[in-house]
Amino acid sequence: MNSKEFKIFRSRLDRTQKEMAQLLGISIKAIHSYEQGWRKIPGHVERQVYFLLSRTLQRTGKKKKCWDLLQCPKEQMNRCPAYEFQSGDMCWFVNGTRCGGKIHDSWEKKMEACRRCDIFLNLFDDIQGS
Repeated sequence: MNSKEFKIFRSRLDRTQKEMAQLLGISIKAIHSYEQGWRKIPGHVERQVYFLLSRTLQRTGKKKKCWDLLQCPKEQMNRCPAYEFQSGDMCWFVNGTRCGGKIHDSWEKKMEACRRCDIFLNLFDDIQGS
């Protein structure tokens, strides 16, 4: 997540910088630094922002499951935490998912793959393109 996306997402969550800092449990100075591009947005902050935004976007409508859309083999599904916890609409949020049959080493590497995935793009693309 870059500083522009962070600002857009904060706006979509309808939060001031102070409210966003309180919501994320960080300082307002950190919010300023993220939005100015002075500091890299840590993975745990990025994850929490995406989570909050996903909950506001999915209040209505049927949630699509990643394993259905990606046509995962049953063996892969049975070893995947997204399937185990029935969170196929939030596979991008769950560490240890077996997207493409492999587990990613870090949040950053996972998000590199997720940002190219239709599940993630269908949920966040309209906002990121704003």
